[in-house]
Amino acid sequence: MEFDSVLMSRLLTTLTLGFHIIFATIGVGIPLMISIAEFIGIKKNDPHYTLLARRWARGFVITVAVGVVTGTAIGLQLSLLWPSFMQLAGNIISLPLFLETFAFFFEAIFLGIYLYTWDRFKKPIYHWLLSLPVVIGAGMSAFFITTVNSFMNTPQGFQLEGDKFTNVDPIAAMFNPATPSKVFHVLTSSYLTSAAILAAITAFIILKKKSTDYHKKALKLTLTITFIFAILTAVAGDLSAKFLAKEQPEKLAAAEWHFETEEGADLILYGTLDENNEIHNEIRLPNALSFLAFNDFQSEVIGLDQIPDDETPPLWIHYMFDLMVTLGMYALFVSSMFLLFSKMKRWNEHNKWLLWLVVINGPAAMLATEFGWVFAEVGRQPWVLRGFMKVTDGATTSPHVDWIFFLFLLLYILLGVICVTVLRKLFKNNPVEVELEHRYPDWKERGGQS
Repeated sequence: MEFDSVLMSRLLTTLTLGFHIIFATIGVGIPLMISIAEFIGIKKNDPHYTLLARRWARGFVITVAVGVVTGTAIGLQLSLLWPSFMQLAGNIISLPLFLETFAFFFEAIFLGIYLYTWDRFKKPIYHWLLSLPVVIGAGMSAFFITTVNSFMNTPQGFQLEGDKFTNVDPIAAMFNPATPSKVFHVLTSSYLTSAAILAAITAFIILKKKSTDYHKKALKLTLTITFIFAILTAVAGDLSAKFLAKEQPEKLAAAEWHFETEEGADLILYGTLDENNEIHNEIRLPNALSFLAFNDFQSEVIGLDQIPDDETPPLWIHYMFDLMVTLGMYALFVSSMFLLFSKMKRWNEHNKWLLWLVVINGPAAMLATEFGWVFAEVGRQPWVLRGFMKVTDGATTSPHVDWIFFLFLLLYILLGVICVTVLRKLFKNNPVEVELEHRYPDWKERGGQS
């Protein structure tokens, strides 16, 4: 059986990025959760929050190790699978790629110091300060790698002479029009997803075991953070839509099944599309797309009728967009319901049904991230570098990508199983109650309950 090298290159890149994004998202978001928990523990003199930070940090190290493997694979695959693209644009994106590596090492160095200096300071606030470089390093790593993706969507900072880029300005390339909205969206969604995952784990433990003050505090903290970043992610999504309307109208039009340029454009939610591009069973919000794009209900929105057929993104990205938005709104709904219930005495925020909704929100938030990534990347098709190089021109011509794909598939399955197994054993063999008694023998005197 013969495989097309371009298709296999795309599939292998999709496989690697789809797996890596799980650990990249956690790698960006969890350090902030750790830092917040330890700070609250210090300020309130509450060992529960301090123990939260310790245990989260312990599990975080495992995910970092897996993320290093998948991140290295991405670096190798850029050169092996997309040689023509790297030959054309490599001298431009080499700076943010190097800075991303530097940011990771910066984060890793301080993470090691942070882990091995617990209880080494007379004033705990000094140890907390060590968490800040980890948070900053994780955020900067996301920033630099996102600028590479942004450049692929709105390339600038060079002149094209023949088949070569000249007068390269890597700073201008990094700070291209897509960078602000993309970086904001990546950071807020990473913090949202990480908080949602931690909340889901905590809710599941409460459902399976007796609820404790430790778990109740963990749940309230993580869902509060989920709520905050769900709102910020919605703001980021709004800014992204306005960016697309201005800079990538073909992606917005494909995502919204907006076929004809018109004023007062409707927003299409869900629905199906037949072979004649007729929309059925949709929810239609009158004039809402115009408002989403330009804050004006009567503004003109470019449709696919102004986009050449060979530059039109696949129309199925509409479903990716809908799923991303729906799951994002679900995160906002669940977290707001929990916080509302916690403020009203007659309602129990720890009731079984609400906790199960919280559990579902964990994987749902990660799926929203995956769907958002698919929408962002496929929505750029057929371009690998918008306006300059198409995917078919950037991929390798090697006939051996197929067996490499299956080797990496086995590798990622193995890594995933090992990661889950190690994390389960790490916490199952070291229960909260035992560690609380061991590390903080005076916790009851400090007002805590198990």
